[in-house]
Amino acid sequence: MRAEHKPSRVVLVGPPGAGKGTQAEAISARLGVPHISTGDIFRRNVGEGTDLGLRAKSYMDSGALVPNELTNEMVRRRLGEDDADGFLLDGFPRNREQAEFLDDTLRSSGRTVDVVLELQVPAEEIVRRLNGRRVCGTCGRSWHVEFNATRAKGICNACAGPLHQRDDDREDAIRRRLQLYEQQTAPMLAHYQEKDRLARVDASGPVDAVGERVAAALGARPNNSATSPQR
Repeated sequence: MRAEHKPSRVVLVGPPGAGKGTQAEAISARLGVPHISTGDIFRRNVGEGTDLGLRAKSYMDSGALVPNELTNEMVRRRLGEDDADGFLLDGFPRNREQAEFLDDTLRSSGRTVDVVLELQVPAEEIVRRLNGRRVCGTCGRSWHVEFNATRAKGICNACAGPLHQRDDDREDAIRRRLQLYEQQTAPMLAHYQEKDRLARVDASGPVDAVGERVAAALGARPNNSATSPQR
């Protein structure tokens, strides 16, 4: 039997402030698969005026969560596109119902999730990362009072605009977001742990060090990018 190359199918999970965006770009490039985020999917559907996008927009405009049925269908359509045989999914699934939907969707086309990578960061470190973030009210650039401070306190280095702290970055809001994350994702993570698909990665410390741990976790999984018998 001839061997064939099989693309990787990875789900990236982590609390707010874990550095998912940075790691997602690196993983996508390393594996040669598209980075598919629910945020991008929502914006694309809204921008193109699709039926799903128009229905989702009312929830997004009010700050409410988009219902599972709409999110699931948008993700299903995206995973059916030609470039999405392999993928890095970011922001989906968020709960067990979405995880079961994803499994069923992939199974219908002979695919499966290879690994769910959970980026783990201590709660106090996340509070430190997010609570110190400041955003320029003029140009939108982000700074940090500890890790990336401006020359003059409260003034943007790039445009001299005023800096402010977003409501979501206040300590009480951060802790509420972390609590919600745990409540939503714990059953989903247990689902993939039961299937031996879950890999947990320490995402504290420098970005490069986290990237090395992520690469090691991917390398430790059964290599579905290697050759395998052709069906």
